Amino acid sequence: MVSLKVLERFAHDGHIERIVTDMQKIQVPAPMSTALRDYELYCRDRRHLRATTLRERTREIAIFADFLGSRNITSFDQMQPADLCAFVTAQHRLSAKSVSRIVSDVRCFLRFLLMRGILQQDLSHVLPVVHVPRDATIPSVWDPEVLIKLLEAVDRTSPKGKRDYAIFLLACRLGLRVGDIRALSLDDLKWETATIEVRQSKTLAPLCLPLTEEVGEALIDYLRSGRPHSDHREVFLTLNAPFLPFREADSLHWIVRHWKAMAGIHFRTPQRYGLHSLRHTLATRLLHEQTPFQVISDILGHATTASTLIYAKTDVETLRTAALNTEEMRHV
Repeated sequence: MVSLKVLERFAHDGHIERIVTDMQKIQVPAPMSTALRDYELYCRDRRHLRATTLRERTREIAIFADFLGSRNITSFDQMQPADLCAFVTAQHRLSAKSVSRIVSDVRCFLRFLLMRGILQQDLSHVLPVVHVPRDATIPSVWDPEVLIKLLEAVDRTSPKGKRDYAIFLLACRLGLRVGDIRALSLDDLKWETATIEVRQSKTLAPLCLPLTEEVGEALIDYLRSGRPHSDHREVFLTLNAPFLPFREADSLHWIVRHWKAMAGIHFRTPQRYGLHSLRHTLATRLLHEQTPFQVISDILGHATTASTLIYAKTDVETLRTAALNTEEMRHV
């Protein structure tokens, strides 16, 4: 079964990747399955969650149900506060951000169970509130010379190289999110005004970016000589028939990993290097060039500049400028 999934993924995306089968290892007690399915439908039809969010939340609740099953609990009405505390404690190996998300998802589920009468008391208050500061982590960025090495390693004579190079430029030159690159439509390319106009997948807000000459040439090269003929309106398609758009949950991390290996790139210290890190790199470069925060925020499609301020942590010189002078503080 797993080998078939690997072949299916290769046919769809043109790459071989180890398939993680966590969901196959999760065992939801049968009496809990109905409630879990009802919650999934509730989130889809009443809460209108996006497909990716819905899959993530359903998986978290399935893991929660599996944990309860390991404690010989076969129905949600058998839960006790101690079981919830034990579940949170069991997540200790995860990052604070992951724990915060999981706890929030379980809390919402417990309120759903109370609303449906499956629980007789509100247990959601038993779960702790896990606060994660917005600037708790430093975004991973590429050194300029390493980014150049990555781009130069791309074989721009092949369909794969033409596609991947255009994807890289959209991320590191325009700062598009992975989700917006996946969903980018031919209709979003406004050649007459030299702009790219998208509705952001994360915020649903419109975003208009300049279609620079470098990015435009890469897109034209792919569209003319690399993109297979298809009725799909998405710009980027898989390499093998039936030539489909990327899956909604695909982070495109494998694209960066492939060309990083081809370039022989090894980072001085461990860091994330997915496609989103190229977006971080653009933000950091603009900050280093003293581009106003509001301009950077507009380019990245942030709802507020608060989301942009985190990139100041990657620029030591900016941090030094922003730091409070202790001598000045004495006279305040």
